[in-house]
Amino acid sequence: MAQTKYLAVAAAEHFISVNLAAAGVPRSDATQVAYWMVQSDLVGADGHGIFRLPSYIKRIKAGGVNLTPTIRVEHEQGATALLHGDNALGHLVMARAVDLAIQKASAHSVCWIGSHYGNHAGAASVYVRKLAEAGFIGIYMAVGNANHMAPWGGIDLLLSTNPLAIAVPAGNRPIVLLDMATTVAAYGKVKLAAQQGESIPEGWMIDRLGNPITDPKRSAEGSLVPIGGYKGYGLALMIGLLAGALNNAAVGKGTVDFNAHHDAVTNTGQVMIAVDPKAFGDEQQFIERVIQLVDDLKNSKRLPGNDEIRIPGEGAAKKMAERLEQGIPISPELMQALNQCAQECGVTTLNL
Repeated sequence: MAQTKYLAVAAAEHFISVNLAAAGVPRSDATQVAYWMVQSDLVGADGHGIFRLPSYIKRIKAGGVNLTPTIRVEHEQGATALLHGDNALGHLVMARAVDLAIQKASAHSVCWIGSHYGNHAGAASVYVRKLAEAGFIGIYMAVGNANHMAPWGGIDLLLSTNPLAIAVPAGNRPIVLLDMATTVAAYGKVKLAAQQGESIPEGWMIDRLGNPITDPKRSAEGSLVPIGGYKGYGLALMIGLLAGALNNAAVGKGTVDFNAHHDAVTNTGQVMIAVDPKAFGDEQQFIERVIQLVDDLKNSKRLPGNDEIRIPGEGAAKKMAERLEQGIPISPELMQALNQCAQECGVTTLNL
């Protein structure tokens, strides 16, 4: 039985960038997108990193992405701005949003950057992590790139997984970082399970009669389940309004399934918020309060059978340290998909 192999981080970035460049992406952009894609892999968001390369290449070859975009500030007022992504690869739009957020938060202590006409940009956490590394609190919201959730009590797929990520700096401790879909599982995990021939747990998806779906290849027959029942549905709706409707981006019936329509403009809407802790008092004292709460939680009494209290972001920090040393896991199924992509692009295949 074929086993999972490991691809060094630098090699993963190189492989992604040469494939993107071969598909027509300018080399500097290909390098930047490769960096952000691998950042998703480093924190364990395997459904958002190198795994996505074949689907991105399909969109590029189908003409669904603008390879020579002019990413620009369309509206600007004080601490706010609306970025027009010009249908660029989503990672490029969000990289620009991060830079603009740092610039505006440095000047105004807080900022709200909206964007439209973007594309899928990988894991939400990688962008707020950059804000936290720069000393800011980071908040990210987005409209997902396909509707996989029905409204609570309904069956029509009118909402996406609409992710939310929040990062809070914690000094020399791991960044406290929440990255979550508004569904029990992100759709990328369903796609990953389908590729690897695995089942999905009950509670991830239901069919149109409300029965659980455990075969990921049947995902088109039903809906992802929102977290917390109607509360997750409500949260997905509100994120859709803030990242979609407010930005004049696609939401609801206007959302384009980028997995099914490779040549269509998705008009993806995203939000980046940055807050400077110094605006609320002494920054170091804030960090100390963060650490104190984390320590109180970590040292609190546990239920039987629980070996530790985990803090959001700890697992990602540990995973990043492991993968920087060990490399990114490449399953046999993923290796096959990546090498097929490489052959189609006319570049060297992986040989692990």
